[in-house]
Amino acid sequence: MHWHTIKEIDKQRLKRVVPTVAWGDLRQLVMDEFAIFQGHRYATVIADAQTHQVLWIGMGRSRKDIRPFFEELGVHAANIEVVAMDMNTAFDLEVQAHCPNARIVYDLFHVVAKFGREVMDRVRVDQANQLKTDKKARRWIKRSRWVLLKNRENSSVKQQSYLDQILSINRDLMITHLLGAQLKELWYCDSEEQAKGLWEVWWQQVNESGIQPLINFARKLKPYLHGIVASASYHLNTCTLEGINNKIKLIKRMGYGYRDTDYFFLKIKAAFPGKPR
Repeated sequence: MHWHTIKEIDKQRLKRVVPTVAWGDLRQLVMDEFAIFQGHRYATVIADAQTHQVLWIGMGRSRKDIRPFFEELGVHAANIEVVAMDMNTAFDLEVQAHCPNARIVYDLFHVVAKFGREVMDRVRVDQANQLKTDKKARRWIKRSRWVLLKNRENSSVKQQSYLDQILSINRDLMITHLLGAQLKELWYCDSEEQAKGLWEVWWQQVNESGIQPLINFARKLKPYLHGIVASASYHLNTCTLEGINNKIKLIKRMGYGYRDTDYFFLKIKAAFPGKPR
């Protein structure tokens, strides 16, 4: 039998076995994007945060691209209490437009990754460039990227010793590293009031540091404070979707890619039917 015949048979099977969505039961959602083709082409996946069922997948990551999900959700959008996502303005605005009672929670992993790229890397490069006359110190700082970005609790004794030496000889790297660690604490507060208080302290320390990449990052982060503070009330993150994305990559790799995106999306939904409530 031809491959296309086999595919169509399997596609019809998947349409039968993929569970229907209990739209009225949905309360908490997680949203994320994943690369579907080379060349920065993305799709968006939305899952139930409580059962881990993949509810919807669509091409693109703009407001227009994800709107069909909320149209399908319909009147049940009023039941949504919280949506976890990365700092994607398109996702944020579309949720606010359709889910009047939903709180936004920004994922810690994405914010920390952004801090590493935009702040820690920039400060490290700037400090290395200032040490052109001291080749040994410059080489130490240039090679310190992964040690600076890695969580201390996941580092070996040797890596921790290396980190301590780097921080002891460079003020800006030490301050940036400490404030990066303090930023993570915002996601572990017991109340939203505590989170707001911790933010005010962090904001003041950042501005007093005089480190421009750090100040620029804090200014860009401030408009998203509502989604950081909300994590104190809703301990949600997109780690669920990180696991789903890893499985999606495996499905794509096993199929050597899919030209029929509807078939690909059905494969994903079948792999994540959700746990019983």
